[in-house]
Amino acid sequence: MSEALLSVRDLCVDFTTYGRPLSVLKNVSLDVAAQSQVALVGETGSGKTVTTKAIMGILRQPPATITAGRILYDGRDLLTMPKKERLALRGTAMAMVFQDPVRSLNPVFSIGDQMRTILKYADRRLGRRRTRTQRMDRVLEVLGQVRMREPERVARSYPVMLSGGMCQRVLIAMSLLSEPRLLIADEPGTALDVTTQAQILKLLKKLVQEQHLALLMITHNLGVVRETSNYVYVMHKGKVVEQGRTAELFAEPKEDYTRQLIAAVPRLTGGMTFGTSEAAR
Repeated sequence: MSEALLSVRDLCVDFTTYGRPLSVLKNVSLDVAAQSQVALVGETGSGKTVTTKAIMGILRQPPATITAGRILYDGRDLLTMPKKERLALRGTAMAMVFQDPVRSLNPVFSIGDQMRTILKYADRRLGRRRTRTQRMDRVLEVLGQVRMREPERVARSYPVMLSGGMCQRVLIAMSLLSEPRLLIADEPGTALDVTTQAQILKLLKKLVQEQHLALLMITHNLGVVRETSNYVYVMHKGKVVEQGRTAELFAEPKEDYTRQLIAAVPRLTGGMTFGTSEAAR
């Protein structure tokens, strides 16, 4: 992919366990162009979330150690960038939506207080000045963008007062507060029921298009890949084993692992079947 906004090159990450290094990521490379929608797909434990945490600079070190590779954002290597400059990018130029909406929110502060605090620190990093009232206006504006009814009431509410779907919308709103160029979504909707998950994914896709964002979607669900991405990277055991345009990869996967992922998608052929075509027969 040309003119990448985000470019990861030969990224290697080890975790120290029982005094020994364990290789978790092995020469992972991927690109996300500006205003593109890219999916990183693979089973649980394949290294997807570790990759995104390395990109965002939130890997716990130790036990994690980045042993090799480069992570370029807009042409600058995040791994060699001064810590203060990298912190200034997090939550401003690039933002992340986590997969557990309820646990990601602080239960003792209202939604409005949490969002104002995030905006306050983002403004400080960007050298912006806003009054408390202006910050609250921005909070209500973004809550409206994620199709939240009665944003004033939501801002006054605490996480326990909201449903899982509403909490997920709040997390998306938080990620949009500072108008990032890159949005990383780590399995959004995984903890939600199927109907609510579909609504969240539809909303996320619409927001990405409306606000001209680049999206890196992390998922194990190939149905999500079809709905949200135009390019796919397939991860297995810490490596990228296949990549390509979404339609082409689904039509003609080259790797056995990719074919197995596609075969595992539920199908309706007179009744619900799972797995390979042999199972359907």
